Amino acid sequence: MFLFRLICGKPCHIPVELEHFAFWDVKQHNFNIDEAGRHKKLQLQELEDLRNDSYENTRIYKEKTKAFHDKSIIRKHFKSGQKLLLYYSRLKLFTGKLRSRWIGPFIVLKVFEYRMVEIQSEEMGQIIKFNGHRLKTFYEGFNENVLYVIHLDVPVY
Repeated sequence: MFLFRLICGKPCHIPVELEHFAFWDVKQHNFNIDEAGRHKKLQLQELEDLRNDSYENTRIYKEKTKAFHDKSIIRKHFKSGQKLLLYYSRLKLFTGKLRSRWIGPFIVLKVFEYRMVEIQSEEMGQIIKFNGHRLKTFYEGFNENVLYVIHLDVPVY
């Protein structure tokens, strides 16, 4: 019998038969250590190839998704003197169903790089700089000259 420590730290004796069976099992499964090493390296290389393929597929998917998204973005171009509305982001709780979050109108004073726009309030005269993402064009009334009248004839069967 051989002395052996259990997981909890107490010593105990293991029969010789069990020790022999464990030794035989280890010897049987690890008999050809070189072959097992080559097989393990081959498995690791296959796993690395699969990981590289998945990274490549993910990159291609992200590029296609970005191109699709960027294609549908409408760029906003502002000019000095143009009237704009500002998205009021602080109006969050209990806004009401039909209450608009757009305030204004504001007048564009200057357009900077990277869509930064300097605007002035018509009511207070206050000058503020905002990102162009929070602004949209203000349309005053409809012009009668722009409306078209289309006369429809009765269909003939």
